[in-house]
Amino acid sequence: MENIVLTIHLIIALCLIGIVLIQRSEGGGLGIGGGGGATTGRPGISALGKLTWLFGIGFVITSITLTVIAAQNATGGSVLDGSALLPPAADAPADSGLLPPATTDAPLAPPRVDN
Repeated sequence: MENIVLTIHLIIALCLIGIVLIQRSEGGGLGIGGGGGATTGRPGISALGKLTWLFGIGFVITSITLTVIAAQNATGGSVLDGSALLPPAADAPADSGLLPPATTDAPLAPPRVDN
């Protein structure tokens, strides 16, 4: 089931990229530079605009579906639990020399200096 939804998700993503690249640029993104004002007439939504909305909604739906499926299949463990990159904790030496000495190993009083 997850592979089917993932394949559909990939196809929708590629279609969405293609449809966005095909569309004509209207310029003045985010209202920057384009002149006009609040009274400028915008043409009705084209077929490419409708397809963009359709693919966008499909992309969001498949994304949510994949998230739900992944959450159901999760075991709750870490990805690194079964990894060969980290040695098991039982094999690690107690004193590897990388850590500072414990506070119980420190002297109780500073060494005495005779002048």
